Parts: sequence; C-alpha cells; structure tokens
Amino acid sequence: MATLVKICGITTPEDARMVVAAGADMIGLNFYHRSKRFVDLAAAVEISEQIPDDVWRVGVFVNSDRMEVEEARLAARLHAIQFHGDEPAEMFLGWPCPVIRAIRVYDEANVAVALDSEKSDYYLCEGGANGEFGGAGVGFDWNLTRPVPRGQLIVAGGLNPGNVAQAVRATRPFAVDVASGVESSPGCKDQKATLEFVQNAKSA
Repeated sequence: MATLVKICGITTPEDARMVVAAGADMIGLNFYHRSKRFVDLAAAVEISEQIPDDVWRVGVFVNSDRMEVEEARLAARLHAIQFHGDEPAEMFLGWPCPVIRAIRVYDEANVAVALDSEKSDYYLCEGGANGEFGGAGVGFDWNLTRPVPRGQLIVAGGLNPGNVAQAVRATRPFAVDVASGVESSPGCKDQKATLEFVQNAKSA
C-alpha cells in the first residue's frame, strides 16, 4: 500500500481544493490559537465543505478540553483528531474516530515511553523543535521512529518535496505529514510544491 499524504495547516477553501486535486489523502485543520495556521470553527466548517468524504479531515488540537474538541469534530465533520500538546493519556481514549498522537522525538527512549504510556491509533513523529507544539518544520533522525509500528507511524517535521521520498523509503510509514515544506508563506500552500510532494511521496 502506498504511503498516504497529509497536508496540514490548510487555511482557505482554495487551498483545500488545490491539495485535494494534487492527490492529498488527508488535510489538517489547526485549531491551536497560537499557530500561524490557526482556523476558527467557522473557517474550518467552510473548508470542510470543500473536501470530499474520501479525504480525511483531521483536527489538530493543543491542550484543548474535551468539549471543545467534540464541538469541532461534529461541526467540521472530522474523520480524525490529532493531539499535539501535553494532554493526559486519558484524553486519547473514548473517541468515535481515529486518534493521532504527536510525539516530539529526541531519542528512541522518549518515543518508547510515549508508546507505552499514551495509547493511540496513530503516532505522528516530528522533530523536538525546542519544545514548540509543531509547525516549526524541524527535521530529525528518522531511525528514531523504529519503536513505532509501521502501520501506525506518521512522519512529519522538516519534510519537503526534495526529501520526502527518502523519508518514505527509510521508514515505510502509514503516512507523511507536511505544512511549511509546501508553503510560499505560513498558511499559504504552493501548488507546484504540493503536487511534487504528493507525487514524490507516493512514488517512493
């Protein structure tokens, strides 16, 4: 099965239509208020209306309460929810859709600890980014993802059209995730870069 592609930080309906046309399998809607790619609920709903049902709409949250996540899940018709903060382990349980847990990778030990203590459907591994909650485009040693089952692994952080094929060959992940690596500016996706990223990831 080919590696799936998630384009994260979609901020406009136009970009949503463009990345779907480019072949993306998932889009990410960022509900973290401090993110450069933040969308409010009204914007998320508008964007979601542009996405066919066979493309996953993933909501990205950082330390949100359960009620806020559920409101966004229902309103934006999210296929999956992604936790990117310091949420307690119980936050990942009891949802009626797949859950993605982001792990800031420093070494294999911290990855193994996260797998043991934070049960999730998928694990998104990204660079440590000095403690930032994603979006920094920081790469890391892909070998450090070895504790994660391949069918649950999403590789992110520092990916771009030039290195995504190498990342796929090195890790054989369920999916790859990109935001800044296909942007002309924060929150604005570049059509050429997006198309190249998707093609390179799927042909690796």
